[in-house]
Amino acid sequence: MWADEAALDAAQRRLDEWESSLAAQAERAKMLSARMRGLTGTARNVDRTVEVTVDSAGLLIDLRLDERTRQQSAAGTARQILETTRAAHADLLRQVSAAAVESLGDGASAQAVIGSYRSRLSHAEGSSGASR
Repeated sequence: MWADEAALDAAQRRLDEWESSLAAQAERAKMLSARMRGLTGTARNVDRTVEVTVDSAGLLIDLRLDERTRQQSAAGTARQILETTRAAHADLLRQVSAAAVESLGDGASAQAVIGSYRSRLSHAEGSSGASR
């Protein structure tokens, strides 16, 4: 099947390189996953009366309201919370993007991770678990 021993050796080297490349890529993906689990996004509104922090999945984990929010309408405070949550999502997406590109390069794998987060975060903003 193989014309000569050199061709067989070359084929074996290619397989070894491919295996090594896959192992390195899997290790980078594993490290990226662990790193991204620890990411949070945080944002404050312009007058610093609302601060929101979201976890790596984009879920609200901290909300801080300054006492000055008592002097505005509930609807105004709610709007600020939603706007600040979107800004915290944007902060998280920036961090995810940087981590993905740093770990995986600027190729298709990194863009897939970023696109997945972008989609998940935009979906989270459009839906609510609250009853209507």
